[in-house]
Amino acid sequence: MTDLYPFLLEPEFKERPWGARDLSPIYDKKADKDPIGEVWLTADTCKVANGPLKGRTLQDLCREYGKAFLGDNCPDTSRFPLLIKFLFPREKLSVQVHPDDEGARRIGQPCGKTECWYVLDAKPGAQVGLGLKPGVTKQQLAEAIANKRAEFLLNWIPINKGELIYVDAGTVHAIGPGSILVETQQNSDTTYRLYDYGRPRDLHVEQGLAATKEKTRAGKVRLRGDEGMATLVASPSFIVERFRLNKQDSHWSGENTTGWNTVELLVATEGCGVVEVEGVQPVTFARGDIIIVPASVRQFEVRPQWSIELLAVTLPPRKNGVSVPEPETSLTGFDTAAG
Repeated sequence: MTDLYPFLLEPEFKERPWGARDLSPIYDKKADKDPIGEVWLTADTCKVANGPLKGRTLQDLCREYGKAFLGDNCPDTSRFPLLIKFLFPREKLSVQVHPDDEGARRIGQPCGKTECWYVLDAKPGAQVGLGLKPGVTKQQLAEAIANKRAEFLLNWIPINKGELIYVDAGTVHAIGPGSILVETQQNSDTTYRLYDYGRPRDLHVEQGLAATKEKTRAGKVRLRGDEGMATLVASPSFIVERFRLNKQDSHWSGENTTGWNTVELLVATEGCGVVEVEGVQPVTFARGDIIIVPASVRQFEVRPQWSIELLAVTLPPRKNGVSVPEPETSLTGFDTAAG
């Protein structure tokens, strides 16, 4: 028996040259100096905001509680496996790439970086650059970087509210302005910047080209489910589901089982709700907040206060070292309603 319970975490706000000065409607916050581009919800240094463990960092909890906190499916219980962020791009992000697990281990890092983006909002014309155009080689990309034309070799695709974009490691990518995204990723901050539109920031061309894959599985994901509950993406690195509760008497029950014992990350994207566990003080969370439900919490319920939309992020089940397959994707997209 442990003293773990659902944790509300304090977010960390990160300044970025491509970010926003006004983070509404997600946060009632404006940038004091430089624009804010990212809000990290599960950084190693994020602190617990409620209960007896208030003030402890996420890294502290991983080291102290291990499997009781992270579950049986976590490959490394000494560190939190996933990093969740809100992104507020107001200018183009750099053209960049992340290494896969094998490439990360070669440079002494614990894991690579596969990620996905849930589109919370998108203005007309919002786009992401996703992978190299068909037939483009790494040599051609290197030449385009030297000639300051790298962005023109990417597949620039329009994005719409409610879509899920999968970006497996090795995919050259960029994000354009005009959207608000929720990013779920492996807990790695290894980024190789290939091209930055002339901004005075370091590039990592040699390392980035080594990590680049000419063909990847990146694209928009076919959603499975309905308006109440939908699986946005299931992949070897994470599973992201969306729940919408809009009646005062409705609720969603979560459960950890022997076959699928995992930490659960609950991100509120609209409205407000309460997480309830028997014998524990209820925890309220609202848009922009995250609650971490430890694997040792066998059952919990989420009840809306009027209404709530939330993302539930978990680690995929593994059997004999084998996880779920890569998701079905397309650069042109799928219907975002039923699947």
